[in-house]
Amino acid sequence: MDRTDISLIALRRILRATELYGRTLARTAGLTPVQVRVLQIVLSHDSVTPKAIAMQLGVSPATVSTLLDRLAAKSMIERQRSDVDRRQTNIMLTDKGRNAIKNVPDPLQQKYVDEFEALADWEQAMIVAALERVVSMLDASALEASPLLDTGELHRTQPTDLPLHE
Repeated sequence: MDRTDISLIALRRILRATELYGRTLARTAGLTPVQVRVLQIVLSHDSVTPKAIAMQLGVSPATVSTLLDRLAAKSMIERQRSDVDRRQTNIMLTDKGRNAIKNVPDPLQQKYVDEFEALADWEQAMIVAALERVVSMLDASALEASPLLDTGELHRTQPTDLPLHE
């Protein structure tokens, strides 16, 4: 097998691992990895603004608004007007959201973070450079992405609406 095939197999394995984790998450918690990350961000604060969530995820406020709408529809978060500034909305977890976070399977992303941060600095730099080069090779530099291991768009449908192949 040549290096091109080996590299394509490695990419496919990475994509497949994130896809399988997303399916497991959808099946067990009824959430996407991105929704879990939003709940984790909210959990780490008493309350947080949608703008702060967008900044932490590295996505647009419109994307966060859609994510929050879906989480609110599942009764996992609630929006409350700020007592200080009535124009500002604060996001807080409900008991259902708190329980959902407790029951989430071990995140694939955290495994990656732990393993990556345990590497020597030179090895981290080498991996980042190689991954950035692959992004460039695929003309994907302009695509919106957040530091989340997930497949598909951030705007995708709820797990219950997903076709079996996703």
